[in-house]
Amino acid sequence: MNDIALIAGAGLLAGAMNALAGGGSFVSLPALIAVGVPSVLANTSSTVALFPGGLTSAWAYRSGVGPVGPVAIWKLLLATIVGGTLGSILLLNTSSKTFDFLLPWLLLIATVGLAFGRKAGEIMRERWTISPTPVIAIQVLLGAYGGYFGGAVGLMMLAIWGILDGRDIKSLNAPRTLMVSAANAMAVVIFICSHAVRWNETIVMLVAAAMGGYVGAHLGRRLPAKIVRGATLTLTCVMTLVFFARTYHFQFHA
Repeated sequence: MNDIALIAGAGLLAGAMNALAGGGSFVSLPALIAVGVPSVLANTSSTVALFPGGLTSAWAYRSGVGPVGPVAIWKLLLATIVGGTLGSILLLNTSSKTFDFLLPWLLLIATVGLAFGRKAGEIMRERWTISPTPVIAIQVLLGAYGGYFGGAVGLMMLAIWGILDGRDIKSLNAPRTLMVSAANAMAVVIFICSHAVRWNETIVMLVAAAMGGYVGAHLGRRLPAKIVRGATLTLTCVMTLVFFARTYHFQFHA
C-alpha cells in the first residue's frame, strides 16, 4: 500500500508539473525506481503513464498547429517519428547498469534545458540563422532523445525552432506539443509491443497523472509563472543531485 501511495502521489505531481511547466518525469521516474522497478523499465513505464496527459495537451492545441518557419509540419512530424522510433529501440537495448550510469547525466541535460532552453532560443535567434535542412536533421536527434528519455525535449525544440521562426514562443506551443506526443507515441507503441512496461505500477500512475494534469491546468491559471518555474527548477535540481550522489555512491563501493 505504501508503494501504491508513493506511485499515485508521484503520478499526481508529475501530471500537474507537465500541465504547469514540464519536468514531470523528474518525479515519476525516481518514484518507480524507488519502489523497485529496474531503471530501464521505470523509464518505459513512466513514458507510458504520462503519455495520455501529453496527448490531451496536443489535442487542446490542435487549432494552432502549422509550419515552423519554412518547414512544413509534416516534415517535422516525420523526422520526430523516425527519431522517436530509433530512441525507443536504443533504450530497449540499453542495460539497466548502463542506463543507471547515464541517468544522472540525462537528468542534468533536462535540467539545463528547463533552466535555459527558452533564453538560449532567444540568444541564438539574435545571432544566427539556420536553414530548414539542418532543422529537420536536428529534429530527428531530438525525437531520438524524446524516445530514449525525453526530459525537457519540448523546450529544446523551441530553442532550435526559435532560430528558424521569429514568432512569439507561445505560438510555437502547438507544434511543440504535437512533436513531443509523436516521439512519445512511437516509444509507447514499441514499449508495449516489447512487453517492456510494468503495468501494475503504470496504471496507478497513469490515472493519478491524468488527475494531476487536470488540477495543474487549473492551478496554472492562478499561480504566478515565476513561482511555478522556480518550484519546478528547484525540484529538478534536487533530483539531479540525488541521482548523481546515488550513482557515484554505488560506483565508489563497487
